[in-house]
Amino acid sequence: MTQTGRPHTTVLLPEAVQALVTQEDGLYVDGTFGRGGHTRALLAALSPRARVVAFDRDPEAIAAAAAIDDGRFSICHASFGAMREELAARGVERVQGVLLDLGVSSPQIDTPERGFSFRFDAPLDMRMDTTRGETAADFLARADERHIAQVIRDYGEERFALQIAKAVVARRQGGDPLRTTGELSALVARAVKTREPGQDPATRTFQALRIFVNAELEALEQGLSAALQLLAPGGRLVVISFHSLEDRIVKNFITRESREEFDRRAPMAPPQALKLKAIARVKPGDEELRANPRARSAVMRVAERTEVPA
Repeated sequence: MTQTGRPHTTVLLPEAVQALVTQEDGLYVDGTFGRGGHTRALLAALSPRARVVAFDRDPEAIAAAAAIDDGRFSICHASFGAMREELAARGVERVQGVLLDLGVSSPQIDTPERGFSFRFDAPLDMRMDTTRGETAADFLARADERHIAQVIRDYGEERFALQIAKAVVARRQGGDPLRTTGELSALVARAVKTREPGQDPATRTFQALRIFVNAELEALEQGLSAALQLLAPGGRLVVISFHSLEDRIVKNFITRESREEFDRRAPMAPPQALKLKAIARVKPGDEELRANPRARSAVMRVAERTEVPA
């Protein structure tokens, strides 16, 4: 349970496990452990000879993993972007499947002091790994207007990014830098003149700062590349995303790696074989959406590793 009393519900749980598991005694990676919903379902679906290695940057997720008493399971306190190096250190060169459930988890959103939500007034932190890095408040206290506007525009797709950035800098220059989620939410509400019905004016700004502070899109690019190199032939890549920026990166990656490549310098040479085969694009069904409204924006993409050339 989260601090608000709302249970964490893992999105697309049976669909993700069914898509991922092609070999019951394989080694699988859960790149985003969270509170372990996918990991537990994976362990239940696998044989006694299988293994699951999980990754998470959040110290609270690492602590939660201690509740899993299963010799087939281990966890790394690291970003999934570093999975190849972390697994190599454990002597692992190939895996049968990689699962990535992107974005922020319900426990992170619903724990006020993490600073991810404008629903609570709390320190403006937003770090997934609270042991390192710059908080959102630290970034807004040092960055210039142009940089702040770029982050909010590019990662939040916010058309009022410049107005918000100007307001942030003006407040800071007045000797009162932003330090809490409530202060930021109120500032954005004054700067954003119109918003889609039902959406809080601060939604896009909070999303943008969270993605930037945690370098989420860079980690996603690294994680997809690492997964491609780790997957054994026939192994599956399953990625669940919750907004268009993430899904676009995943879609483009799968599309790019599903094409035969021709060497322009050697036009008569055979093309390089494709590396991935797109399998499916899955959205939550009506029953799941009724039970868990937070699943409404989820998209799951599935791809399979083709034969690796000798």
